[in-house]
Amino acid sequence: MAPKATVFKAAIQIADMDRHYYADHQLTLAQHPSETNSRMMVRLLAFILNASESLSFSKGLCVDDEPELWEKSLSDEILLWVEFGQADEKWLRKACGRAKQVQLYTYGGRSVPIWWQQNGPALERYKNLSVMNIAEESAKGMEVFVDRNMNLQVSISEGQVWLSNSEHSLLIEPEILKA
Repeated sequence: MAPKATVFKAAIQIADMDRHYYADHQLTLAQHPSETNSRMMVRLLAFILNASESLSFSKGLCVDDEPELWEKSLSDEILLWVEFGQADEKWLRKACGRAKQVQLYTYGGRSVPIWWQQNGPALERYKNLSVMNIAEESAKGMEVFVDRNMNLQVSISEGQVWLSNSEHSLLIEPEILKA
């Protein structure tokens, strides 16, 4: 029998001064058995950076033609498609054709500059694609917040993200590779 996903609950208070977005969110995250804590926290960070009432996690790793995080309109149009890791150019082309906006969050440490050097020129042609890199130290640093029931406070200002709970705080500065 295959291992099952681990379920995490996250209560998040977001104060995003850059977007003038202030809200509380109650989230349920399913961590696939093959997913690391760092990757799950990068997914949570992507939710925080794009938070809205209609943003949601999809079936993700279990479904081939859906993103792991997306925002859909009431008419089922994909407004935002969020991918993670060092995605294939062919896959990103498909996502850019299906969604109004596509974001890719990379987090692979030293391999990201090599991937970007190889793929960046081809990705420049997609006007609705943004690529952000989360430094390896930040991705690993977010692991201290992993708990089955997380209570997180987030403050975002001038591109800097302060993530904290009752015991820890961490500054995260996403690097924009393509706006």
